[in-house]
Amino acid sequence: MSKLPILTGLQIIKRLKKNGFIIIRQKGSHVFLKHKNDSRTTIVPIHKSQDIDRALLRKILNDTELSFEDFSK
Repeated sequence: MSKLPILTGLQIIKRLKKNGFIIIRQKGSHVFLKHKNDSRTTIVPIHKSQDIDRALLRKILNDTELSFEDFSK
């Protein structure tokens, strides 16, 4: 597996939407997303001028049960 990229919260949300996730709600700077066909959910923080750490991106991928290859398409 290649090294995970450094992305912003908005970039992660855009890629998750392409994989079938929809925004349920937003509380402050945290966006709650759910897959439209099943019960996979995750939370993505959106902080201006801050990137998402690779460890948090790995956690989001585990929550959504997406592989890096599916996520990066």
